[in-house]
Amino acid sequence: MRKNGIIGFFIIAGLIFFSVPLIAQGEEDISENAIENQKCLQCHGKLFYYYYNDWVEEDVKAKMNPFHVIDSADFYISNHRTFACTDCHSPDYEEFPHDGSLRMEPKYTCMDCHEGDDNFAEFRFEDIVNDFENSVHAERHGEVFSCWMCHNPHSYRINARTSESVINTVAYSNGICLTCHADLDMYQYLSDDENPTILSSHDWLPKKERHFASVRCIECHARINDSLMVAHMILPKEEAVKKCVECHSSNSLLMASLYKFQSIEQRGKIGFINAAILNEAYVIGATRNYYLNVVSLVVFGLVLIGIFIHSILRIIIKKQ
Repeated sequence: MRKNGIIGFFIIAGLIFFSVPLIAQGEEDISENAIENQKCLQCHGKLFYYYYNDWVEEDVKAKMNPFHVIDSADFYISNHRTFACTDCHSPDYEEFPHDGSLRMEPKYTCMDCHEGDDNFAEFRFEDIVNDFENSVHAERHGEVFSCWMCHNPHSYRINARTSESVINTVAYSNGICLTCHADLDMYQYLSDDENPTILSSHDWLPKKERHFASVRCIECHARINDSLMVAHMILPKEEAVKKCVECHSSNSLLMASLYKFQSIEQRGKIGFINAAILNEAYVIGATRNYYLNVVSLVVFGLVLIGIFIHSILRIIIKKQ
């Protein structure tokens, strides 16, 4: 009993020893600018803020524009968590009340920071921009539709390049699309057309709810680019994938899109076609086992041979 207690002590001590540096590193990443950012978040992190109105000479409680409310919990787990607010916004915002003209300041684009930077070469931002500029979003809405329409700079975090559950990746990615396509106000910000309901526009799709929970919108609505982990060329609805065999086959397009990271990182389980998919789901036609296929064919062949021999023997016996 005592021996087990000693072993348990060393296991716990080891876990603490190895986890403390990781925790400290994570805190170090965000603590440098957290104090400065708090000056902004004391207003922009809440639904209401207070200011002194010189005209009426009293403190006023006002409602924060919902588009300007920043969830600090989301921000500090996002890819931009180490940033100071003034890395992207004018230092003049440090003065309050803010100068009204600051609302007209141009917003940075992804390429203002990421273009030509070797530290981000693996993401291929130039290829992403090229695909995006040829997408239906850019062609129909021009400069109004920017990266920020899908990737909120205050909360966006990488999903497709992680070992997280694919189901979580699907939910996160589809949530981005639904921000506009399931919200009438956001949809009409870009279009005067009637926003079709997602369910009715997919009535042709068998078990549509299960598909929505298992694959991303972009699996069917974006053109695959072999050099990119995530496709960015959104196609017109007329060009969307509608053939079941595109996914439900041994040459499943899911291996070049949704399961691309897993197929690169995990070479899978012996014998299974598209083995990476098996880590999350069974896809009819896409996750067959090569050896089981061979055995099935052999058994089927033996059955046919048995039937043939049986038929010949019956003919011979009947003639006798």
